[in-house]
Amino acid sequence: MTDTTIKKVNRHSSPEGEMGQQYLVAGVKQALRYWNEEPGEDKEPRSRAYETVGYVIQGKAELHLEGQKVTLEPGDAWLVPEGAEHSYKVLERFEAVESTSPPARVDDRDNA
Repeated sequence: MTDTTIKKVNRHSSPEGEMGQQYLVAGVKQALRYWNEEPGEDKEPRSRAYETVGYVIQGKAELHLEGQKVTLEPGDAWLVPEGAEHSYKVLERFEAVESTSPPARVDDRDNA
């Protein structure tokens, strides 16, 4: 039987991860996170066991991915493949949403 449970999560009461991400909602195959960051230090390159797609709402950041650099601005979407080494540098207050598959979760795997 298919799970027909509706999940509604308000960003203002959702759990926060170690790097400031807010975990909005997670299903069996994907999860949604919200980012609202000020410019700061460069983040260390990381690779993750999930694919990430994102969309920029506001601000500007650089995505460094496997030796490539892309500037992300409002209206831009991006993809980080599973296992790809990447980092972000926030240039202007940056607001974005990301989906991860399989889900990055706050409970048993606090991945950023």
